[in-house]
Amino acid sequence: MAIRNGNYAAFYVAEPFSSTALGAHATRDFIYYNQLRMWKGADVSFPFNDSHDKTYSVRDGSEWETLKSRLHQRLCLSKNMVLFLSKSTQASKALNEEVDYGINNQGLPVIVVYPDFNSRESLWDGDNFAASMTSLWSKIPIFKSSMGKVPTIHVPHVKDTIASALRNADYMLHTKAAATARAYKV
Repeated sequence: MAIRNGNYAAFYVAEPFSSTALGAHATRDFIYYNQLRMWKGADVSFPFNDSHDKTYSVRDGSEWETLKSRLHQRLCLSKNMVLFLSKSTQASKALNEEVDYGINNQGLPVIVVYPDFNSRESLWDGDNFAASMTSLWSKIPIFKSSMGKVPTIHVPHVKDTIASALRNADYMLHTKAAATARAYKV
């Protein structure tokens, strides 16, 4: 049995990849994913264990079936999914597949990181989620329709808050809480 200790980062990357030498690295959501990796590199105690490092890399020109197989392998080695959802996110073929397979096949809890929000307060409007946050859910229809099947926590793009969510056993596959949407209260 595989050890499921990874955090699978799901993020939008334009299809096809940019023709520049930067490729995916020029995509905004990919930059946020790389920030998690930088935090881990600067502080080994930061609780991010990158599932993308658990299999061979996929080249920009790879066939869809190769990429899909690699995504599935990585998701099967993961304890949760970290989904970056920003104003620039789009429902690409790969992102739809990651979210659909991760939630509907693997039952992975989801930690949704909102790069356009910089505080816990910004996610709330009184006792309800802020409309500016919930409106982003429609950018990935499979996420909007499936997130009620797994524990989901919504967090701003703040290092300490992301670290708290990554450490929270309610958002890990083998110890997950009941399926519901939550956000840290202020």
